[in-house]
Amino acid sequence: MPLPESGRIEVSDTRCKGLELRVTSGGARSWSFRFRDPRSGRVTRATIGSYPEVSLADARERANGLRRSVAAGLNPVEEKRRERQASNTSTFKALSDRYLEEHARRFKRSAPADERNLRLHVLPKWGSRRYDEIQRRDVIDLCEGMVAAGTATNANRVQALISSVFSFAVDADLMAANPCVRLRKRAAENIGRRVLSDDEVFLFWHGIISPPVSHRVGLALRIALLTGSRVSEIAQAERREFSHIEDSERAAWVLPTTRSKNGCSHFTPLSELARDAVSEAIVLSGDASQFLFPSPSVSSKPITGHALSVAMQRFGGSVGGASEASRTWASEPPSPHDLRRTVATRLAALGYPAEDVSAVLNHKRRDITGRHYDLYDRAKEKRHALNSWSDALKELVRKTDPTLPINIGSGEK
Repeated sequence: MPLPESGRIEVSDTRCKGLELRVTSGGARSWSFRFRDPRSGRVTRATIGSYPEVSLADARERANGLRRSVAAGLNPVEEKRRERQASNTSTFKALSDRYLEEHARRFKRSAPADERNLRLHVLPKWGSRRYDEIQRRDVIDLCEGMVAAGTATNANRVQALISSVFSFAVDADLMAANPCVRLRKRAAENIGRRVLSDDEVFLFWHGIISPPVSHRVGLALRIALLTGSRVSEIAQAERREFSHIEDSERAAWVLPTTRSKNGCSHFTPLSELARDAVSEAIVLSGDASQFLFPSPSVSSKPITGHALSVAMQRFGGSVGGASEASRTWASEPPSPHDLRRTVATRLAALGYPAEDVSAVLNHKRRDITGRHYDLYDRAKEKRHALNSWSDALKELVRKTDPTLPINIGSGEK
């Protein structure tokens, strides 16, 4: 067939009504199907494919299929457009985005952790898959892979997260059933029992504010050891939450309900060492940020609790030497949550009752009296307990040399 001198020509197939071959002056050849829209009556065209990739026989077969759709009252061009739009919103990535936006960020304080687990463990495998095609065995395979990689506890967390995403889909009338219903945990979880020994506390206190951990992040972890607070709450602390830092009788950190894990405002008295750490962190944060520990990479944001977990891992990887503390730390590296457990254990060892320890940790009482009647916040008892822990810690970290500075870097004795 001779090429047109310019533009294009269209050649109709006499054996297949509506099928045309379009030929351009550049030599490109493509098949299309011309039809009349069943609703509007307008003549339109559906692309079939290029020749010779699509042969004449294949083009006729596809054109006959399109003709049957038109006869059924459908516009094949509109149907293809709808399918393409549906494919963009039917992926697990699209569903997880809706879950984060419409549920997690509205109702869960753990939304950042959900987003991180989805990004690290789920989306690389399922991001482009249709969520309604993901089955129970797919969930099992993904989580068992995490167990095999040595992250059994996190596998349980990810499985619970996936279940939450699918429960959201069911509630939003996007799916009929949750494939994770009654799916057992992938592995048994050990109850945490890691508590820092005296030698490990000494090692931690003097090393955590030095490379590979930044001085600022090290101070945040020191505050965790001094107060027993959750690292996620420390990481996002705002400077306005701290008051009377120079007054040993009134210095305090008030955690608002919006940031507290249990939804209860929490009053944390600041001991001498805690006041020192907070004061130094305020100086390091500068005047431009509202946060005690501003992010070094994202303006107007604080660091994350995950950053403190990473810092603990880095510190553990840098611990060397032949001391007993170095050996035990390397064999069983503590997590930031183990600092919180250490505070609870040390307070109990100092003779403080469980009620005071629970108050320090901001554990909500579950009994009827605690939930509805006893609203005493034990502020006096908490200050006494944390001051005692600060004094004990001060003696512990000076045990080899009474002149050793408590705050390396500030030079304070």
